[in-house]
Amino acid sequence: LDAMLRAAGGGLIVLHDDARNAIPKLAAQLGVEAVYVNHDYEPHAVARDLAVQQALQSDGRILCTFKDQVIFEKSEVLTGAGKPFSVFTPYKNAWLKRMSEQAVTECRVQFDGKLGNPQALSQPMPTLQALGFERTNLSEMKIPTGSSGAVKLLDEFSERIGQYHETRDFPSVRGPSYLSVHLRFGTVSIRRLVRLALQVQRADPAAAEGARIWLSELIWRDFYFQILHHHPHVAKQAFRSEYDRISWERGPQADAAFAAWCEARTGYPLVDAAMAQLNHSGYMHNRLRMVTASFLVKDLGIDWRRGEAYFAQHLNDFDLAANNGGWQWASSSGCDAQPWFRIFNPITQSTKFDARGGFIRRYLPQLAGLSDKVIHAPWLASPLELAAAGITLGKDYPYPIVDHASARERTLARYAVVKTQSADGQPSS
Repeated sequence: LDAMLRAAGGGLIVLHDDARNAIPKLAAQLGVEAVYVNHDYEPHAVARDLAVQQALQSDGRILCTFKDQVIFEKSEVLTGAGKPFSVFTPYKNAWLKRMSEQAVTECRVQFDGKLGNPQALSQPMPTLQALGFERTNLSEMKIPTGSSGAVKLLDEFSERIGQYHETRDFPSVRGPSYLSVHLRFGTVSIRRLVRLALQVQRADPAAAEGARIWLSELIWRDFYFQILHHHPHVAKQAFRSEYDRISWERGPQADAAFAAWCEARTGYPLVDAAMAQLNHSGYMHNRLRMVTASFLVKDLGIDWRRGEAYFAQHLNDFDLAANNGGWQWASSSGCDAQPWFRIFNPITQSTKFDARGGFIRRYLPQLAGLSDKVIHAPWLASPLELAAAGITLGKDYPYPIVDHASARERTLARYAVVKTQSADGQPSS
């Protein structure tokens, strides 16, 4: 980005300071009258931008902010009564109704290079090490970086977008777009992605369903941003306050269970393979984010906020709105969430979405010798099968740290404080 800007007569200015201090100081140094930025919806960022605005105003300058990282923001999509939506499907329908070509038209921006004091642009770019970052081994996903990397991924995905609805739930298949990290860092425009989805739906009937489902995923992103804007309490509390009455597991035993979950030692292969993927690559397949979150909350009985924080620390594509929305969905505490009595069975999820065990074998190579039938639940394998695979349970791979059937009963009891009934009057799983 710096090279592109320098070619146009400008360049990046990298400052290592609190924005409340750095931005007003730089504005004064450059002698500008206004600072232009794009909206951020996280509570901390909103407070930060207000402080920057006030500091600029006290110096006779203004802060101009604009929508950028979503298609519709804040109160642009409301119910007929003028209220924010809390259920996704009617929100999506209203979103689609409001959608127009103008909302996603590509705009060319020309840079004139007039940025005040040119000496301020002559700073060398700092290294990552100089900014305090350390090298990691998070290269397994091999996701290309920068705006050019986003274009490469988007071009590749456009060739298989028609199969998205059929492949997106299977972690051993190249189904997702892998563009989430680019959306997170702004190296791809959400408008460009929506344009692609709309164009495919119009031009290619055979690929229209895949494009339609992918567009729904992009709309979920807007949905969670507007939830965060209208209900900032979700950053620390349940969207539905009654779920804050739940008593979560605490103490040494709960801490040990949480550590096993973090370190891919639960004894449930799909859960452990997913956590290994996260720990090794900084990425986790979306279906597995739901499976691992459900396991932590509804099998281990651990507060969803602990899992949310772990994902926030390790996901390269971490976004507060989406991460929080996903965890509250899995814990049933959020808007339009998974019903509290629906509890993912980790073995069923494994046999359904990784039937041949390809994903498990990739991230848990110690189980590679097991058959497709028993790799989903090694403790059910016969002694001969374990011996043939060179596995000693408790040594090469752990026994399950919890019995799913028993955990399910404990979860139903735990959620009794917010118990509701299904349409036919009976809880179901």
